[in-house]
Amino acid sequence: MKTMNSKIGLMMVFFCLAFVGVSHAQQGGGQKEPPTYAKLIKEMDVNDDGKLEESEVKGPLKDDFSKIDTDEDGYISEKEFEDAPKPSGKRK
Repeated sequence: MKTMNSKIGLMMVFFCLAFVGVSHAQQGGGQKEPPTYAKLIKEMDVNDDGKLEESEVKGPLKDDFSKIDTDEDGYISEKEFEDAPKPSGKRK
């Protein structure tokens, strides 16, 4: 009887691990797609003016704001965002 319980226990563990693996794979394996300008506006545009200004952005956009804001108007436009150099890997 112990052997049967052990086998059932191992099968349950296997199925749980398989479920987690499939679930993880369906989520893209942990890799994110680059955000769109529309998504950034939705997440970062605190004052809802439809623009991204330096005080609203964070992360790589904030770090490189002056490089991305090529017309130096204080905002990152959709075109400036699209033309900006893309990060080449994870920052540490």
